[in-house]
Amino acid sequence: MKSKNSRLQTLRMLISSQELCCQDEVLKALEKEGYKVTQATLSRDMKQLKVAKATSLGGKYFYVLPNETMYKRVASPKTAAEMLLTSGFMSINFSGNMGVIKTRPGYASSLAYNIDNSGIPIILGTIAGDDTIFIVIKEGVRHEEIVDELRNVIPDIK
Repeated sequence: MKSKNSRLQTLRMLISSQELCCQDEVLKALEKEGYKVTQATLSRDMKQLKVAKATSLGGKYFYVLPNETMYKRVASPKTAAEMLLTSGFMSINFSGNMGVIKTRPGYASSLAYNIDNSGIPIILGTIAGDDTIFIVIKEGVRHEEIVDELRNVIPDIK
């Protein structure tokens, strides 16, 4: 039996990567990923994640996560299991003693949590949104030093 947290993360990935129009489609997508749940359980999970419906340019309704109505969907999405194997990291940019890390939608919070708990002394703290992490760096630290330290937390960083 897979855990609820794993199921919720998979549900986030499915909703972020596909245009799922009804709960039946969501249930089938979850089943493909190895989660057999009832409609009532799915409904509770979607309520917990604050899933809403949005309209595509063609007028079709589909499920979205909060702050994600303009999310660009990919033509050939990866499976949720494949997406869970990545850190979600996309880019990092600096300005003075501040940094902005861009992630795939839904990844920023968990990545910021990992950064905060990694014990990197030159990072004072983070603030995470859905797909963006703001980091504050100690004065006088070179940006290359930050990237080197973050490699321990974010293997995808270059």
